[in-house]
Amino acid sequence: MAEYLASIFGTEKDKVNCSFYFKIGACRHGDRCSRLHNKPTFSQVTSFFSVLKHVRNAKYEWSKFNCAISDMEMQEHYDEFFEEVFTEMEEKYGEVEEMNVCDNLGDHLVGNVYVKFRYEEDAEKAVIDLNNRWFNGQPIHAELSPVTDFREACCRQYEMGECTRGGFCNFMHLKPISRELRRELYGRRRKGRHRTRSRSRERRSRSRDRGRGGGGGRGDHERRRSRDRERSGRF
Repeated sequence: MAEYLASIFGTEKDKVNCSFYFKIGACRHGDRCSRLHNKPTFSQVTSFFSVLKHVRNAKYEWSKFNCAISDMEMQEHYDEFFEEVFTEMEEKYGEVEEMNVCDNLGDHLVGNVYVKFRYEEDAEKAVIDLNNRWFNGQPIHAELSPVTDFREACCRQYEMGECTRGGFCNFMHLKPISRELRRELYGRRRKGRHRTRSRSRERRSRSRDRGRGGGGGRGDHERRRSRDRERSGRF
């Protein structure tokens, strides 16, 4: 019996534990789910919820002012968000193996970010720190995720362009980054560059520094940048 229960754990045959939470780290029923959501005590994956809503809503907000935003501009906006979060995760917490962002519309998946660290202790450190931070005027809700294989969590039909459930699918629809950014972020290790900002971010940082002018030491400057990010909804 014990062997059988172990074999069906987290599957649709399991009548006790929620298979969706086990595979995806989120369930549309939330706390009302009739099955157990077993939250891991250790994991390589950190998830934080509804963070990307502001990127998805940006097009709608600008449309109210009759300002059209092209798909290319939206992709650039998303790439900047992705790069900033990815870089900060590595610089503050540890090496990132993989980062994914949900493009779903369902409340339990919309804007969710999943970061897979190389080491479990780095994921734990990230959860502790992120739960004391704010983003886009809202407190960040982060937790260790049971997700171990993103291939199992993703919608295969969506990847083939055949998902009929659209944005309300209960499996992950991952929002892609540009090829150039993917090569830049994930190619750093192949080039032996560890935890360094990309050239584009360095240029943006230097531009912002020149705009602010002098005054204060480096420590004061970093503290101001941290406050500005939280106020403006950035990491």
